[in-house]
Amino acid sequence: MDAAREMSSIQLRVNGSDRTLTVDPGRTLLEVLREDLGLTGAKEGCGVGACGTCTVLIGGRPVRSCLTLACEVQGQEILTIEGLADLWPDRAEGELHPIQEAFVENHGIQCGFCSPGMILSAKALLDEVPHPTDAQAREAISGQACRCTGYTKIVDSILSAAHRLGGPGPTEEVTS
Repeated sequence: MDAAREMSSIQLRVNGSDRTLTVDPGRTLLEVLREDLGLTGAKEGCGVGACGTCTVLIGGRPVRSCLTLACEVQGQEILTIEGLADLWPDRAEGELHPIQEAFVENHGIQCGFCSPGMILSAKALLDEVPHPTDAQAREAISGQACRCTGYTKIVDSILSAAHRLGGPGPTEEVTS
């Protein structure tokens, strides 16, 4: 770190908890989450925002935390994979969120490296489109790299999660 660089005090709301940290203004959100807060679910894969393994939700939207400076998200709501299960009401200790359960049961998780980003991207999609089509699920995870599953099991997991979360079945695609 450059000795002349000033440190910044920032306030983050991570997984429902307010956190005040003093950070170098050049540090990424990924670095702060992993190194300062011990939230290691988001991974650094490529470091240039191409693989999606560092995806977290900021204000409910998927964001590449390796490209986001921690100072840029001051005061915003950040959700990491570690906080997802806590959003589910009446959850027993250790119980997963229904999206996480769907990924496990449908074999959408293999090595697990991409899983946090995939699951959070699925949550963002399902919050906006409760019953997506196959194409919508694929679009939601486009730009996220998985070396194990071939994506079919991940899409199956997203569609299963939509079913688990209730309501009518998937939206039918209109063909002419």
